[in-house]
Amino acid sequence: MTESAIVTTWKSPSPRLWKMRCLEAGSVGALVALVAGLAGAQAGAVPGAAAAGGAVLSTGVVLRFLRNRFRSWAYQERDEDLVVKRGVAFRRLSVVPYGRMQFVDVTAGPVERLFKLSTIKLHTAAAASDARIPGLERDEAARLRDQLASLGEAKAAGL
Repeated sequence: MTESAIVTTWKSPSPRLWKMRCLEAGSVGALVALVAGLAGAQAGAVPGAAAAGGAVLSTGVVLRFLRNRFRSWAYQERDEDLVVKRGVAFRRLSVVPYGRMQFVDVTAGPVERLFKLSTIKLHTAAAASDARIPGLERDEAARLRDQLASLGEAKAAGL
């Protein structure tokens, strides 16, 4: 194989995935800060402000983690397989040969649909296979699904 056939670029999820995660975490954080502030206010102004401040600080930590997690997702379409990498503390690299794919799932929950995003999940015969790519725009998810399905059929026919 030539080097040019192996070298391809990594593709990342849509930036809208990050916006979606911010909305989710920010909404929960605001609700927790409100409840903590009201509950703490029962004991006085200072404990109420401290409880609300702690909730806001925790939300900031969660947002930083989610940003790093978002940045860690990437995928690469190669000649013989699809490579998916992810993980912040524990890095994971999944290599799924096209010929081993049984089917490709495209899902979109209510919040994902609001942001016009989808998640692709690849299924193989291996029980531990969990290669998925979140936060793809609808058109990219449909293109990737169709391409993976056709490559999977073509490669499986050669087995």
